[in-house]
Amino acid sequence: MCGISGEVRFDGGVADMAAVSAMCDQLQRRGPDGSGGWQAGPVALGHRRLKIIDLTDAGAQPMVDAELGLTMVFNGIIYNYKELRAELQGAGYRFFSTSDTEVVLKAYHRWGAACVERFLGMFAFAVVERDSGRVVLARDRFGIKPLYLSRGPGRVRFASSLPALVRAGGVDTSIDPVALHHYMSFHAVVPAPRTILAGVGKLPPATVRTYEPDGRESDWEYWRPVHERRSEFAGLSAVEWQERVLESLRVAVRRRMVADVPVGVLLSGGIDSSLVVGLLAEEGQKGLATFSIGFEAVGERSGDEFVYSDVVAETFATDHHRLMVPSADVHAGLDGAVAAMSEPQVSHDAVAFYLLSQQVSQHVKVVQSGQGADEVMAGYDWYPPLDGVPAEQAVDAYARHFVDRSHAELATQLADRWMVTDDVSRALIAEHFARPGAETTLDKALRLDSTIMLVDDPVKRVDNMTMAWGLEARVPFLDHEFVELAAAVPPELKLAHGGKGVLKDAARKVIPADVIDRPKGYFPVPAITDLHGDYLETVRAALHAPEARERGLFRTDYVERLLADPNSHRTTLGANQLWQVGLLELWLQRHGIR
Repeated sequence: MCGISGEVRFDGGVADMAAVSAMCDQLQRRGPDGSGGWQAGPVALGHRRLKIIDLTDAGAQPMVDAELGLTMVFNGIIYNYKELRAELQGAGYRFFSTSDTEVVLKAYHRWGAACVERFLGMFAFAVVERDSGRVVLARDRFGIKPLYLSRGPGRVRFASSLPALVRAGGVDTSIDPVALHHYMSFHAVVPAPRTILAGVGKLPPATVRTYEPDGRESDWEYWRPVHERRSEFAGLSAVEWQERVLESLRVAVRRRMVADVPVGVLLSGGIDSSLVVGLLAEEGQKGLATFSIGFEAVGERSGDEFVYSDVVAETFATDHHRLMVPSADVHAGLDGAVAAMSEPQVSHDAVAFYLLSQQVSQHVKVVQSGQGADEVMAGYDWYPPLDGVPAEQAVDAYARHFVDRSHAELATQLADRWMVTDDVSRALIAEHFARPGAETTLDKALRLDSTIMLVDDPVKRVDNMTMAWGLEARVPFLDHEFVELAAAVPPELKLAHGGKGVLKDAARKVIPADVIDRPKGYFPVPAITDLHGDYLETVRAALHAPEARERGLFRTDYVERLLADPNSHRTTLGANQLWQVGLLELWLQRHGIR
């Protein structure tokens, strides 16, 4: 688990190692255990290391294999690297380390870009072919590991974070109006390949990009989940589906214990993380380190769910850590959380994860997390209204229940110069829904949410906030084999019991019923769920700052209306509109973007 960076030149020039080093410096917190650089003619690579697999210097990067003529930087973990290593050794490959990085390098030599189809894991990497001059970038199926890109005259740069590219200079930092439309429509999500900045993009998930020495590039999307009923599962009973789902998740959880350091669990007290703990206990894990966070209550709004996490911790005799954060620390942590965001992220869960990760990193370097179950197993409350909606009404139904605001409403909020003519966000939904491979309206929504919203909201949030403290978070619910199975589950089984029905029924074999039958919870941060006091003043100052006035993203009357009544204006799903617009300015200003 690390941070990677690089520059590739196509104009005959020498790669700028100083720029790559600047990007690496920005990525220091992602990889506090070591750093390295490599440059050969038009290509330079940089790396920051977090030691998880092979703690020796043999696993250091950039990794060069002179015999094979390959050099690479790698961020992530390949859970089946030992099995692949044995296969490669059987084919005659010799290894000088015990790292999964070297397995990726030799797998690329053996199978070319198709090696990604053999990887069970989360990853972003760059491979340089010495003899051809070709450079290949790849990203895992769910984009759990980030990879940002910027084009410049005669070159391309890449890095594990957007601010790293900005730090290296030469980036167009103007706002992309289409991305701004998406940000305001999809809860701050800007789908790949765009970001909020016009001059920075990101490699889409499940994509391999090849750069030829002359600058030509080509993309290969190597995986897309199929949300249809499959013939091999025809006739399965509800109980049989429960058994298959539970066994697949058990395998996913087991895989994510692969490490040369201890692995803990972020235990929220909800069904998803509790099930991870229960399955690990069934696997024979003793004294598993678990971590729960809580915040001071504000009025009648509770700030913790310890009552549920305590039940799980006691049931499975974990080494449990209750982490209580004073309200004063939440405000102090806000700036750090915004600084850790590769892109602006509205959910106040980001601050919670940032503060949680700060404390957890003092105990372990790797944790498992329950992220992803809601998007894969239909756990959110906007899914039941989509059940049975005819195909011709699907886009309207999804937009009505999910999109933050209509195109017409947005036109009254964005300044004229930033408002695009067409409803690009609705067009994006329609384009995704029209793709083959999703059977019902619910299937279409789950596919869109799990490959777009999930990638650039919950998954990115967890990666950014944990890696800000050198903590690696693993997400078993995004094991691609588990997701492929979940995608085939009949909608009525997923929607049962208010959502995640098949998972809840399966979980009864493992964890206490009290945890399953409880109301759905979130990371509660009462101090910023509604904006008051210091939090309101922080947002007000950002929106009134000279940079914000000069940028002029929002209509003045809209901003003043929000500030006059900070907690009444909500999006379709109930998010605070003032926090949404204020967070964007906070992020832009925190990263020095004008």
